[in-house]
Amino acid sequence: MAKGKKKDEDAGDALSPSRKSEGRVEAFRDLAHRIADGEVVTVPTLLTGQARRQHVRETLREDHARRIEQRDPGASKKFDELSGSLFKFFRGTALLFYRDMVGQDSEMPSVMALGDVHPGNFGIMPDENGAPIFGVNDFDETIYAPFTWDIRRGAVGFWIAAAEVGGKKRKKRRKIVRKFLKGYLDAMENYAERATEKNDSYRMDNSPKVIRKLFEDAWENRRDWLWDDYLKPSGRGFRADGELQPVSSEIETFQKAIKELAKGKDIGKSDRAGELKVKDVCVRHGQGTASLGLPRYYVLIEGPSKDATDDLIIEFKRARRSALEGLTPPSDFHAGAKADRIEHGQAVQLAHGDQFYGAVEIDGKSFMTRERAPFRDDIDLDDIGYKTWKKYARVCGAALAQAHALSDDLGQIDYDVEPSIVAAASPRKLFIADILRLTEEAADRLKSDHTHFREDHARGAFDKIDKVYR
Repeated sequence: MAKGKKKDEDAGDALSPSRKSEGRVEAFRDLAHRIADGEVVTVPTLLTGQARRQHVRETLREDHARRIEQRDPGASKKFDELSGSLFKFFRGTALLFYRDMVGQDSEMPSVMALGDVHPGNFGIMPDENGAPIFGVNDFDETIYAPFTWDIRRGAVGFWIAAAEVGGKKRKKRRKIVRKFLKGYLDAMENYAERATEKNDSYRMDNSPKVIRKLFEDAWENRRDWLWDDYLKPSGRGFRADGELQPVSSEIETFQKAIKELAKGKDIGKSDRAGELKVKDVCVRHGQGTASLGLPRYYVLIEGPSKDATDDLIIEFKRARRSALEGLTPPSDFHAGAKADRIEHGQAVQLAHGDQFYGAVEIDGKSFMTRERAPFRDDIDLDDIGYKTWKKYARVCGAALAQAHALSDDLGQIDYDVEPSIVAAASPRKLFIADILRLTEEAADRLKSDHTHFREDHARGAFDKIDKVYR
């Protein structure tokens, strides 16, 4: 891996282009504290006209400053994708979304929050034994925060997706969001009474029908998956195509990283991983929405049979600071920094999750790791009907509740999360009505922001970063 000047990675994507970016982070951190203390201040949601447009422009420039400054083609591709889809704009602008929530809900119970809840961030993935399970599956933004932050992000996510991908009118969108909220609250009440969250998991044998079908559709034979999608004809390494760029010169670097990961996660020689020998390494291009343009590597691990039919693929993805960092109300709970934070979040929210989910440092840069699998998949939102939308939203709400309920079992929360959330969400009808109103307000604001973003993007607003001139 090429070495360069080491920069401050804790600053997210804005690694060092200007003092203004870091100053805004600290300004929002101070704003979060002031709002949590009850001070009356002007928040981004009160901005209108050119002031709101300027806020959107500056926030997106700041969040992508390193990629813009380095002329990374991934940044340009991401902005093009965000311009063409409101749902992708929502997914790719978490910092903008959470700055609108700065300091709010300080009175609410804290949880290990996922940070980026939406219909596409639930899916099938491998558990600690390599078997498929369903649950929350993207921990890049995870952080300790009020439980309502995940609820509000998820509600808006279902609202936007149901409108753009599902073509649903407002009345049906409200019903879909209600199912998400009721699925969450019903599951949380159940955990408050029975405390089964550590043993519950959605598997092929016990899942609702909508998820069982997802298990069936996601399954693929490992050998076929490897040879169809990744391996060159000899089976000895990654093939080269538009998505995969082999970098075999980095095998030694990633062999050391795999050994470090195995030591930290206590992964020894096994029936699945063999001797953890790295066969090849490639750069993976064009994956993700929010993370487009960030370095991502696939590492091919030789399987026990050594015939390229049971090899493993471990993904290494560059870690950034959470979009929620400095925006949540002050808290005594801290998940850590960089990839350590992501590893902690996954360990808390998935009681029996992927054993290769971890954090390593390579050339001074922080990477999160996870196993790719032939059954890692999420639901095809543009291929489901209205009834399935409601069923899926309810299951996702329940899966999120399970992840939150583990915050006091496997995380740092030092009080009973489940009864606290049930009490905070009472009376239920009022809580749901409040979330629905906030959802519609946020979705309408997002639509306006997207219009401004598209106009600014067409005029070259995101070809440069913000600098302070003297």
